Amino acid sequence: MDLRPHIERINARLAEVESDLAKPEVISRPERLQELAREHAGLREVADAGAAYLKALEQLESSRHLLETEKDPELQELARDEVARCEAEVARLGRKVQEHLIPSDPSDSRNTIIEIRAGAGGSESALFAADLYRMFTRYAESRGWKVETMDSSPSDLGGFKEIIFSVSGTDVYRRLKYESGVHRVQRVPVTEAQGRIHTSTATVAVLPEAEEVDVEIKPEEIEITVCRASGPGGQGVNTTDSAVQILHKPTGMIVRCADERSQQKNKAKALKVLRTRLLNQRLAEENARYAAQRRAQVGTGERNEKIRTYNFPQNRVTDHRIDLSIYNLPAVLDGDLDLLIEPLIAQDIERRLAEFEASAGEQGNIGATERPKKPVPS
Repeated sequence: MDLRPHIERINARLAEVESDLAKPEVISRPERLQELAREHAGLREVADAGAAYLKALEQLESSRHLLETEKDPELQELARDEVARCEAEVARLGRKVQEHLIPSDPSDSRNTIIEIRAGAGGSESALFAADLYRMFTRYAESRGWKVETMDSSPSDLGGFKEIIFSVSGTDVYRRLKYESGVHRVQRVPVTEAQGRIHTSTATVAVLPEAEEVDVEIKPEEIEITVCRASGPGGQGVNTTDSAVQILHKPTGMIVRCADERSQQKNKAKALKVLRTRLLNQRLAEENARYAAQRRAQVGTGERNEKIRTYNFPQNRVTDHRIDLSIYNLPAVLDGDLDLLIEPLIAQDIERRLAEFEASAGEQGNIGATERPKKPVPS
């Protein structure tokens, strides 16, 4: 993709803004001055990245010319190494420019709550849900993120009918949002005596974590009940009224947390999950209204969409949204998710950049990098 037209457009707009900032009529209007100053800061960052990219591109073209014209074998080898280095630098800086150009998702920097539920396939589906939970926790560990279990419903064979957990760290939602959808597994279940391959599914919901300022939950809108936790656990978990269930009356949403021995801790976790679900519902409604301009996730992001298949007999993982197959299933299940996430991010950036290019002529503020967040009503 040729980034030079985008960089030229950014530089032209930067010159316009710098000119406007020096005008007396702008200086005398604090609100307009502040608005232009913010735009100038964003444009300057993109322009600097663009300048570095163009310089690297010029060095690459020079190195390629030297490689084509040089006759000395030793100098040819040096030129070949320089071309490889410059190509890697151009690719790196080009990606940086693209990330600056496209609008950012305000939720990308948020922590995340992930809900995994067993789908079709009975006990095998619950075992697969446990495999997915392990995959995500291993990936989180590799990136230095913190994982905290919110609630779980274990199955008889050691899997999970449902498990809800939070992941906190840097750019958590930015990387994990592509995991939302239906994950399918094809393998011989441990309960299969005749060695037949079965197909099972588990659903994964990835939700940007809500803060109290995002969603206000009024006391009269919720009904809280407590009971004894069930399932595996110590005496303190199973013999005290520590489990908390919250009903949100306006929406009918029910959240249950029983992972902690403390009733208050379970209540706090349940409220966090409830806020997150309410925020996700509000964002989904908002995104539906803006679907023509913005589809932030690769694919539709619907939870009933089959996004990925894990095929054990073929040692293959296939992401159906980008038609990518990786023949290293153990590595993926052991947490090496960047093998899939990086291509998804790259395709998403390319698509959003194309949308940016198409709409650049229609938008008055080419330097805007984010659609303003709308307040979430209580």
